[in-house]
Amino acid sequence: MFYLAHISDIHLAPLPVPTLGQLFGKRITGYINWKKHRGLNLESHTLNRLMQELHMRGPDHLAITGDLVNLALDQEFAQARKWLYEQGDPKDISLVFGNHDAYVIGAFKRACQYFKPWISSDIETSKQALFPYLRIRDRVAIIGVSSAVATSPFCAVGHFSRKQARALRTLCDLCREQHLFTVVLIHHPPLTHAATFYKKLWGIKRLQKVVAECGANLILHGHTHLPTLSYINGTNGDFVPVVGISSASQSFNGKKPAAAFNWFAIEQRDNQWSCMLSRYSVINDQDVVRCTQTQKLCL
Repeated sequence: MFYLAHISDIHLAPLPVPTLGQLFGKRITGYINWKKHRGLNLESHTLNRLMQELHMRGPDHLAITGDLVNLALDQEFAQARKWLYEQGDPKDISLVFGNHDAYVIGAFKRACQYFKPWISSDIETSKQALFPYLRIRDRVAIIGVSSAVATSPFCAVGHFSRKQARALRTLCDLCREQHLFTVVLIHHPPLTHAATFYKKLWGIKRLQKVVAECGANLILHGHTHLPTLSYINGTNGDFVPVVGISSASQSFNGKKPAAAFNWFAIEQRDNQWSCMLSRYSVINDQDVVRCTQTQKLCL
């Protein structure tokens, strides 16, 4: 049995006090939003309690699907890197970036530098790009895809490019040939109904086509701050579960579902894979965490 934990949209607090120069452009709207809304609901003590419960269960690997930070400040990146090291060895944690990690022009490149240990690939995929990357743990393949791009104010779209599609196709083919259980990580949900126009993923059909033709077993995403489960077409008439999760810092009684982590029990028997999903959520304002849902995923 391989145990994979999944969290997303950490929005690590406290938010460092930015300088006036750092607030130039899009960051001013994000800073106001944090002060008036987001910062009132995303709590560090809730995150700490959730992670305590997660580590008590001892996962084999942890997947984080983006939005580590809020405004992509260098101070935030340094704080988030320290936090990540506290969660365990980078080889046991895989990360992809969200729109807040690439909040302004140049932030994505800096994020890649700060968080390189968590996005390093087991094989050389491209000399020009770090994404997608491939990590193989036991017989589980973890592929990190980046949808994070800098956008204009009041916009939080993602983008899955043709270049990444070609590289993902190669990696999925490799995993299928080796009969690995393949998990794809991406921040924005690859679903047409999951987000509004100004928050959606551009390239949804492109990603779905790769999965339908080359295969995958599970897709994990964040962005919506919602515990969701959908399916898209896989190979040979199979269906691929697409699983979302609430923010790992969301306090109880907020506008969105309280903080949670997904827990996947992955097993191979007689050359057939099975996967059981359990959701562990904060259930009260004392940050008590309990299993709130368990179901077998259709593969």
